[in-house]
Amino acid sequence: MPNIAAALKDEIARIARKEVRSETVDFKKSSAQYRGHIAALRRRIEELERQVKKAGRSARKTVVREEPQAGGGVKRRFSAARLAATRKKLGLSAADFGALVGVTGQSIYKWEAGAARPRSAQLEAIAAVRGLGKREVSKRLQALG
Repeated sequence: MPNIAAALKDEIARIARKEVRSETVDFKKSSAQYRGHIAALRRRIEELERQVKKAGRSARKTVVREEPQAGGGVKRRFSAARLAATRKKLGLSAADFGALVGVTGQSIYKWEAGAARPRSAQLEAIAAVRGLGKREVSKRLQALG
């Protein structure tokens, strides 16, 4: 005959495990929901960080419109990428391009990087250089010395 104390002990342990399991089910469900919610928030944060990074990159490339000059001049727009492309097309260093425009090479680098913007008089000079060919640019650089 089985020992009644051992059988009673086993039955108490079984019932206790069953009670603990039923009490912890709610905690397990809510914990899983919280983990899912946290993962969704992390994905949202990563997406927002990507958007901020992309907006920061595109802000450097934005086009700046200058106000019309007092003499009724033409509105000039500036694009850092277009300035770099013009300089590359003409095969000029930043210092040479700056000499044509009347600024330093460092200013050209800052304009191309989007760290600074040219003034309206400088925009007019850039527009004048943009209309030149390689030969004319060479002649002007030689004239400048």
